[in-house]
Amino acid sequence: MAMTIEELQQKQERLNPMDADIYRAVLHHWDSLAKPLDGLGDYERLVARIGGIQRTDHPAVDKRVLLVFLSDNGIVEEGVSQSDASVTLAVAEAMRLGNSTVCVMAKEADVDVHPVDVGMQSFHISGIENRRVRKGTRNFLREPAMTVRETLAAIDAGYQVAKQAGRDGYKVLLLGEMGIGNTTTATAIGCVLLGVDPLEVTGRGAGLSEERLERKCAVIEEAIQRYQYDDEDALEVLSLFGGYDIAAMVGVIIAGAEEHLPVVVDGLITLSAVLVAERLFPSIKDVCIASHRPKEPMGRMLLSELGFEAPIDANLALGEGTGAVLLMPQVDVAMALYDHGSRFEGIGMQAYQRYKERS
Repeated sequence: MAMTIEELQQKQERLNPMDADIYRAVLHHWDSLAKPLDGLGDYERLVARIGGIQRTDHPAVDKRVLLVFLSDNGIVEEGVSQSDASVTLAVAEAMRLGNSTVCVMAKEADVDVHPVDVGMQSFHISGIENRRVRKGTRNFLREPAMTVRETLAAIDAGYQVAKQAGRDGYKVLLLGEMGIGNTTTATAIGCVLLGVDPLEVTGRGAGLSEERLERKCAVIEEAIQRYQYDDEDALEVLSLFGGYDIAAMVGVIIAGAEEHLPVVVDGLITLSAVLVAERLFPSIKDVCIASHRPKEPMGRMLLSELGFEAPIDANLALGEGTGAVLLMPQVDVAMALYDHGSRFEGIGMQAYQRYKERS
């Protein structure tokens, strides 16, 4: 049975995403290493964040998995994308074979990839975990994309997948997604929850022409005006406009906060899931780590709204969790210094003094 609204609300009692004392302890350890204070910049706070989430000043990132949620979106009927659900199927098949874009990158970054079908339109692909709620969402310009029951089922799907990853010994969860049209769904969610005009923040997705971009903006604007809703009710907004992939990633974030597992997020789509989760459970964003500054305008706005620092700024727009994967080798290097770096006393050097506490 799918999660109920009451069960979802009750999870607030078990969420404690970050231990601030351990966060500060990790920062203190950085200051004991023989290097300039804050010499590794954002990476010092990133490692401290991992420690605070994992509840240890000896954090570990050596076993990590990318959870990729596959889902199709009915809104593609409105001409908001260059392609259709056949591309979702093709990428899913490549993931099964281990040769999709993110799979190739993940091998180099020592990240396991676990694709999950939560709402593909096509037939189910053997070898991909089947958590399908429905064959794609509905066209949200014509009717709500998902029922509340379906939304809760998708949240529960992501929650259960993440819980299993924890039982399997993974120490870090990475978020990824694949589904044609999901930049439109994520942008619509962001526009409603942040109260911004689609014309200001809608991007080209996989590469729209000017005419198609205008159509995409118009579709989002018309859909927002079509419904009466409470823009403070993130679950309702997610149900109206969102995808099963976004809902499933909300479930992963909830599980991450319960199990003290850092959740590394990617771009626009995953950040929209963080925004929804944060509106449902204030401060749950603290279990998440941003990987990069997305190319999509709404993605950049979400990054700012959530107060995230993203180490990578390279105009990435690949999706599939590729930005999250790219971050991990950098984290490995930072962790190596944290674990094995020389201390001031070990090299006969006087330690630098910090005259202002950092946040």
